[in-house]
Amino acid sequence: MKQHLAHIAIVVKDYDEAIDFYTKKLGFVLIEDTVLSEHKRWVLVAPKGSTECRLLLAKAANQQQELSIGNQTGGRVFLFLHTDDFWRDYEQYKNNDVKFVREPATEEYGTVAVFEDLYGNLWDLVEPVNK
Repeated sequence: MKQHLAHIAIVVKDYDEAIDFYTKKLGFVLIEDTVLSEHKRWVLVAPKGSTECRLLLAKAANQQQELSIGNQTGGRVFLFLHTDDFWRDYEQYKNNDVKFVREPATEEYGTVAVFEDLYGNLWDLVEPVNK
């Protein structure tokens, strides 16, 4: 049996501002943007070259969901973005005004820094050690 994660939903305030952040600041690719109803769209973004897991940008539909925006994991790192060139991506993100909240460090598992998305969710940017 083979399984994989296809999509991870992230609650956003606005589809277009979220698309803009992920595609322009992080360099992700807009995979799909389909209108489902007057207030709902199916929006998928993914890092360039990613073939399996994508982010589903899900606009908050009620007050309870709005309270989760930017704090989907209670302040812990939410997503882990692996890269084949940490310094290339780190410098590009810094040039795109992505806010890093923990500066680069070399750990046993690789080079890592923590950044915030447009709503404050925490991400690890990681270049893993090849094993």
